[in-house]
Amino acid sequence: MTGRMEQGPSILVVDDDIDIRTLVQGVLQRSGMRAQTAASVAEAEPILAEGRTDLVVLDLMMPGEDGLSFCRRLRSASAVPVIMLTAIAEDVDRIVGLEIGADDYLAKPFNPRELVARIKAVLRRHDGTGSAPAARRPGAAFRFGPYRLLPDQMALESIDGKEVVLTSGEFALLLALAERAPRVLSRETLLDLSRGVATSPFDRSIDSQISRIRRKIERDPRQPGLIKTVRNLGYALTIPAVREEG
Repeated sequence: MTGRMEQGPSILVVDDDIDIRTLVQGVLQRSGMRAQTAASVAEAEPILAEGRTDLVVLDLMMPGEDGLSFCRRLRSASAVPVIMLTAIAEDVDRIVGLEIGADDYLAKPFNPRELVARIKAVLRRHDGTGSAPAARRPGAAFRFGPYRLLPDQMALESIDGKEVVLTSGEFALLLALAERAPRVLSRETLLDLSRGVATSPFDRSIDSQISRIRRKIERDPRQPGLIKTVRNLGYALTIPAVREEG
């Protein structure tokens, strides 16, 4: 991915609306990105099969296979980041998208500059180059409970060396908690730290991502022991994350 990023990231825009495809393609190209478009999932699949796509902008509602179904299939086989577009600005659609592995979402109609900002934020997380607290040093890892969080590799490992697969959004969220553990972080703070772009203070999608992380790292997600919910305040790791220098 690094070599392509030096030439500008390659973005695939999948939307059945030709006006949106044309608008987004132009905005991305003016922002120094390479943009390909597809009017359907069927058109998108051969482009993705080439292995040159750095991020997918995916419409939720399309003829044929919809965006949610395709995102679910894509996430089972690939880690390419996905930003979902939806004309329905309701929490349930956002939450479902995040639950199946989308990295971010944007409701239509949207400001093209906001889409560019979200794309850049997701790519920074995915490429491991996002902003970090001054205390972090290259090669540093965080150990908490039976896990090690590796920022440079953007990876989470169990103590027996097995990788726990996280989306870039889930990784950024868990890293924010680990770097500040056992401090309680509000939803607004977590959204700001993990996304790096303006988000509504009433956005509850952080809850969905916490639930996904818990299903991956907790013995019993219904009775979480690692990530606690502090009523009316937010979330925190229950134990300090020990820094391990590389």
